[in-house]
Amino acid sequence: MYLIQILIPIYDNAGNRFGRETFDALRTELLARFGGLTAFVQSPALGLWTDAESGTTGRDDMILVEVMTESLDRVWWADYRSRLEQSFRQDEIVVRVLGCERI
Repeated sequence: MYLIQILIPIYDNAGNRFGRETFDALRTELLARFGGLTAFVQSPALGLWTDAESGTTGRDDMILVEVMTESLDRVWWADYRSRLEQSFRQDEIVVRVLGCERI
């Protein structure tokens, strides 16, 4: 069993909040493919990083979306991540996978 976590920004790089339709599309696709999801949306997570070129600190307020699946289709996830990067106008959307076990 795999737990897949997707870190989704709630604001674009200009500080504008993404519209509900952008998040609805993500939810609809993941529900159709995996039959369920968990979205941590009430308290946005804070992401910080240092830009290697400028040395400045970047910031993202984000939500965490999780799905569980029996198999890991890496090709599908790479394509999906690319589509999310376009939808959310990001250089990178972090998608990470963890092995897990139901108890």
